[in-house]
Amino acid sequence: MSHLVGAISIGDLGDSLREGFFMFWETLWALVLGFGLSGAVQAFVAKDQMQRVLGDHRPRTVAKASAFGMVSSSCSYAATAMAKSLFQKGADFISAMVFMFASTNLVIELGVVLLILMGWQFAVAEFVGGPIMIVLLVVVGGFVFRRELVEGARRRLQQTRAGSDDHEAMAGVTEARQQQLEHTPWREKLTSKAAWADAAGYTMADITMLRKELVIGYAVAGALAVMVPMRAWSEVFLTGHGFWTSLENVVVGPFIAFISFVCSIGNVPMAAALWHGGISFGGVISFIFADLIALPLVLIYRKYYGGRLALRLFATFYVVMAAAGLVVEGLFALVGAIPKTRPTTIASTHFAWNATTFLNIVFLALFAILYWLHRNRERLGGGAGYAVDPVCGMQVAMASAPATRRHDGQTIFFCSDRCAERSDGA
Repeated sequence: MSHLVGAISIGDLGDSLREGFFMFWETLWALVLGFGLSGAVQAFVAKDQMQRVLGDHRPRTVAKASAFGMVSSSCSYAATAMAKSLFQKGADFISAMVFMFASTNLVIELGVVLLILMGWQFAVAEFVGGPIMIVLLVVVGGFVFRRELVEGARRRLQQTRAGSDDHEAMAGVTEARQQQLEHTPWREKLTSKAAWADAAGYTMADITMLRKELVIGYAVAGALAVMVPMRAWSEVFLTGHGFWTSLENVVVGPFIAFISFVCSIGNVPMAAALWHGGISFGGVISFIFADLIALPLVLIYRKYYGGRLALRLFATFYVVMAAAGLVVEGLFALVGAIPKTRPTTIASTHFAWNATTFLNIVFLALFAILYWLHRNRERLGGGAGYAVDPVCGMQVAMASAPATRRHDGQTIFFCSDRCAERSDGA
């Protein structure tokens, strides 16, 4: 009997890995497209004025913060570090949080992967729900984030800059070059080998930075789809109770995100597994929105802003994400856009000569071109004003690096304090 149990367990593990791989295969071309577009936007769109124009949280400023977030990296850790840096340098706290929300929930690659793996309804819901969530954050945040707490957090962060003279000096040297590159006319950028090499650098850096999230997300999703029986899901998610089902599901969704440690695009395959398992439409959306309350990120908030403000951030984010999921479900129910059936399988678990395979071949060729541009960017004139985080591999503009260290007379640039501290402990 024990041998039989062992054989079943090994078989389940193999099936889980197979399911996870084919979910990845189904979305491979979409990932390359999304990361490629994101890299181009990050390289071509000027971002040096962010901090200066985010001094309040009036509607126009919130719109700008959202737009800046949409053209930034989708990595939750990088978005958190950038929001902290903006706030530290004078940006309004709520606008900085709006930037962070948009950076992780309104980016190109997330919508493309949702479209391919889960369907158009979920992709549209993401971009309908994102602005709803941002509006709720601005309204609720005005009451919750008290001025004394916010200013205390700003002083806390500014004290950490006291010993950053070397970085400020380096930033002064590189900032002019960075601004020159960002404000080059579009026609000139689009015909510049250096600009495309920098765009490829952003693409490769984002893929490198998120590779663990993606692997974990697809692996966990495969395990959930294969190993967790449907009756187990019915004990987690209420069904058949109308509004109370919707309410319970949108509350449970963020909790699963909190304990799963998976964020960014890694959430999408897990969301597909949860939808397959029985969670409501709104519960799926609230789960995807909740990538910013994964436990490691909550601990980062505590370090950045102090325990009291971090606790308010967590509670506010949780409520806003759950409420946005509930509102989105209500809106989609009104227009009859909620899918009527659930997939019996998340992805086909075999290769076939179909549209997905041909698209993957085309985009793998495109990936090879981007990789070549990245590897040869210095020869093509790119890379000026940029550094690569040695821990996560993210491409960092030296003039606005969230963290730096001095080692053997050299300045090392990091995308976040998290990476800098990991380097310290290495």
